[in-house]
Amino acid sequence: MTDDTIDYTDIPPLEDAFFARAHVYISPAKRASYVELDKDVMTWFQQRDGHYPNLINIVLRKYIEIQQEIAG
Repeated sequence: MTDDTIDYTDIPPLEDAFFARAHVYISPAKRASYVELDKDVMTWFQQRDGHYPNLINIVLRKYIEIQQEIAG
């Protein structure tokens, strides 16, 4: 099913009152971070996995684990 085939007719439109009391919540565990990577590094990750941000996160976690083991 695509977005174009979803029937939204039974959902009322959101009124201004909804947005007036709405709050943005960003989970501290998944807050977006921006890191500048060399172009060749970014290309390498992109070529290996379509979900390359997740792959970069996995690699960095493994690096932390190794550093913690070394530090004792």
